[in-house]
Amino acid sequence: MSHLIGVWSLLMLLLPGAAMAQGLDGSGQLIVVTSKNWDDIQGIAQRYERHGDRFEKFEAAFPVVLGKNGMGWGKGLKIVEQPQGPIKQEGDGKAPAGMFKLGTVFGYDASASTRLPYLALTPTIECVDDSQSARYNQLVDGFSMEKDWNSAERMRRKDDLYRQGIFIEHNTPASPGAGSCIFFHIWRSSTAPTRGCTAMAPEDIARLLTWLDSRQSPLLVQLPQAQYELLRERWKLPQR
Repeated sequence: MSHLIGVWSLLMLLLPGAAMAQGLDGSGQLIVVTSKNWDDIQGIAQRYERHGDRFEKFEAAFPVVLGKNGMGWGKGLKIVEQPQGPIKQEGDGKAPAGMFKLGTVFGYDASASTRLPYLALTPTIECVDDSQSARYNQLVDGFSMEKDWNSAERMRRKDDLYRQGIFIEHNTPASPGAGSCIFFHIWRSSTAPTRGCTAMAPEDIARLLTWLDSRQSPLLVQLPQAQYELLRERWKLPQR
């Protein structure tokens, strides 16, 4: 297990630079999440697939819930100069806005039907949210390594929220205090916000797992509607 997580951590360090250079140009799959405004706790997700030089909608849109305090600009693949709106920080209850790679799929089962890397969650798997730790914003096996953190989230929960999930590569590689442990995961309900993740119905996340393909370099774009329209041409985003 420690070897698996070590390889995963190495990939997290190596891949973002290439993705930052190419943006959507190197991606064949895109998930777009938009909300009405910065403070909205609910949003709509739409999948897209590349056909030639354009993205086309794939199947129907579906509802999601966001952070309890809406969204704030995150640390992703695109740098927004002089951003208008809040900036995400550790513990602020905001989901990150921007463009992000999708990383490891995780879950309670020993395996999953997915074409992304999969991590089976054991009781000792944690996500480190201590910004002073060298493992900040990483999924680690706390049993197999010396701990240098004072705060982390246990991933094998007593509820079903993380029965299936996907690591969103916000703040990767990590800058202290910029926010950590951001996932797609199962919601409590369609009206219950998260602490900063993007959550959805179990059937919708199950469809994401079977649809996503690492060979397609899938990306997430998550923005309030007004910011999406402002950036659509610059980032070469599809029409909603």
